[in-house]
Amino acid sequence: MVKDAPYGAAERLSPLVRRVLARNPSPFTFLGTGTYIVGNGRVAIIDPGPADPAHIEAVARAVEGETVTHHVVTHTHLDHSPAAGPLKARLGGQIAGCAPFSLNDDGPRADAGFDPDYAPDIVLADGEAITGPGWTLRAVHTPGHTSNHLCFALEEEGVLFSGDHVMGWSTTVVAPPDGDMAAYMASLAKLLERDDRRYFPTHGAPIGEPQRLVRHLMAHRRQRETQILNHLAEGPRTIPAMVEQMYASIDRQLWPAAGRSVLAHLIDLEQKGAVRRDGDSWART
Repeated sequence: MVKDAPYGAAERLSPLVRRVLARNPSPFTFLGTGTYIVGNGRVAIIDPGPADPAHIEAVARAVEGETVTHHVVTHTHLDHSPAAGPLKARLGGQIAGCAPFSLNDDGPRADAGFDPDYAPDIVLADGEAITGPGWTLRAVHTPGHTSNHLCFALEEEGVLFSGDHVMGWSTTVVAPPDGDMAAYMASLAKLLERDDRRYFPTHGAPIGEPQRLVRHLMAHRRQRETQILNHLAEGPRTIPAMVEQMYASIDRQLWPAAGRSVLAHLIDLEQKGAVRRDGDSWART
């Protein structure tokens, strides 16, 4: 993928994979949602995308003359799953993938909200697969970004569709109450045990050395954890006070969302017995 990839056009990424980019760029989606088409003739659509009529039309146009067997969803954020229903009604096929989950969360979000209308025909557990002629998509349960997040391995090409668990342009948002830092780190460790040769994330460019990136992401989170503990070693701190120091170089408008990431680390550290809460403050144990 090139950075100026055209919106609405199907890009051929491999013999089995095409991608259509939704025009929903933002500080949290990069250029937009990448909807993947797997197979030729009888195909699956991965992360159908937002409820954007132009994007839905572009995806439908990309599979014209083909049979859609599945609309596959990694998780139920509003930039991933809402187009599944309209595309199913138009093209046929079954909605498959993660379990339904919706959360009313009016806190400062760093990503899209949840899709309350997601209605899968097939919920895939870890290791279960859907198939078509010449392709197999096997679910890999990777909670952390959300509790219901799945990646999908295209076994014939050694490719992993990594959803938002590993992105091609930024670190993943882990925001409580549903985002879970301990689960996210465990899911990264799980991916390190695999031998996928390439990742296709829903946001950002394909990742050619995925294990190297996963190790980097794990190291980044450990560094952030150490940074938090160092701040608390100087005495109790509130999350806003820590964010002001830790994220001094980013736009202040993003600080409330950054605070959710700090909270995710603190909850993990609390569960490990390393920190404790005292009202709005946190302290070392």
